[in-house]
Amino acid sequence: MSRTLYGSRAAPAVQRQWFKSGAVPVAVYGLGKMGLPLAAVYAENTGNVTGVDIDESVVAAINDGDCPVAREPGLPSLVESLAARDALQATTDSRRAREASVHVLIVPTLVDDDNDPDLSALTDVAGDVAAGLDPGDVVIVESTVPPRTCVDVLRPLLEDASGVPRHSFGLAFCPERTSSGRALRDVRGSHPKIVGGVDDESTRVVGLVYGVLVDNDVIPVADATTAEAVKVFEGLYRDVNIALANDLARLTDELDIEVRDAIDAANTQPFCDIHTPGPGVGGHCIPYYPYFVLHWLQTETPTLSTARRVNDSMPGFVADRVAEGLAASEPNDGDAADARGTVDAYVTDGGAIEDTTVAVLGLTYRSGVAETRASPGVDVCDLLADRGATVYAADPLVEASGVRAEHVAIDELRDCDLDAAVLATAHDEFDAVDWSAFDPLVVVDGHDALDVAGTDHRVYTVGRGWR
Repeated sequence: MSRTLYGSRAAPAVQRQWFKSGAVPVAVYGLGKMGLPLAAVYAENTGNVTGVDIDESVVAAINDGDCPVAREPGLPSLVESLAARDALQATTDSRRAREASVHVLIVPTLVDDDNDPDLSALTDVAGDVAAGLDPGDVVIVESTVPPRTCVDVLRPLLEDASGVPRHSFGLAFCPERTSSGRALRDVRGSHPKIVGGVDDESTRVVGLVYGVLVDNDVIPVADATTAEAVKVFEGLYRDVNIALANDLARLTDELDIEVRDAIDAANTQPFCDIHTPGPGVGGHCIPYYPYFVLHWLQTETPTLSTARRVNDSMPGFVADRVAEGLAASEPNDGDAADARGTVDAYVTDGGAIEDTTVAVLGLTYRSGVAETRASPGVDVCDLLADRGATVYAADPLVEASGVRAEHVAIDELRDCDLDAAVLATAHDEFDAVDWSAFDPLVVVDGHDALDVAGTDHRVYTVGRGWR
């Protein structure tokens, strides 16, 4: 017999036992790189989860006990065991999830071409949930959304489309705090779990649910909007902090210092936590969350817009350093080893990149993660191609599909007759590149990760300058 939690008068210990025994059916909507680990943790604790996804290949793989999400330790074996005992079943048909009384939504929320938040995937799924919503059900949103989405968008949608009065079902926001490559560990409780409902009963129910799932603290906040803001604010903090680091990195040449060393030393003071500079900010999170405020709310937030401009400009900064190195005259004192890229030592020629051959190492936004969304490496390829370069792209995880570059294997780089190389993503696989095998190059290292010691290459490291 199925049970519901919202509005139940049973003792909390009894409700918790219902949930753990599988008497409270769960549906998880979205089985991507965040959704599948979440569904798996629900399933290992309850034994009664239906996963819903629009991708037929993902659904087929899960039902066969295969894991369509790569590079997640422990997830393949967990999916295999859950599928074998029918604790986790996947479907493309949302009607099969209508018997669930806990509905968990974890689908992408991005921005459109004008950087306006695009909630279409979320509202489509919410419409599917509403078609089978019953009194006593609870809807949990883990997708990152603009603040006030639950109260202004989802609650009226669910109420109107289902016919269930708003005080007869629960709705809460419980942000995912998960990183690729450690998803199971994070879902199970690397960090405290934030829960906030549109009413007190929603907060109580989701607190009970996550009290079963996670090993860390469950922190209830005042309401769903506060919980939504928590998740967005986490991303905004990182975007602004990285922008500060990138702005400081631009001071390297003028100050004639290694800014990365200054940042490291500054961070020994406990109230200072400057992040690390780099070639830009990518992925499905940080580049988008600022627009959940900038293009959703009315209040001006100039710090956020400035940070976005700074971080969006970093691929151009990297391309400029390539041009600077290619156009450089010999340093004025004739000693290249002592030159640190001061303004009078190197002269930038805007056309220096034209008719050169440049390799870009890394197309994914982050090392070890096969995701190219908003990747600085892709932008660097485009900018170099715009300036007339022949661009080769090497990445161990993805091809150069849709990128203005020709894909090349890492061990084929030495055959490309390169004039310059850019490290855009610090994949471990690039450690195997033998830089001594290349004729002298201009090398721009976006992450301070390349070992080019003992070579004659002219190297610029973001935050360290020329050597």
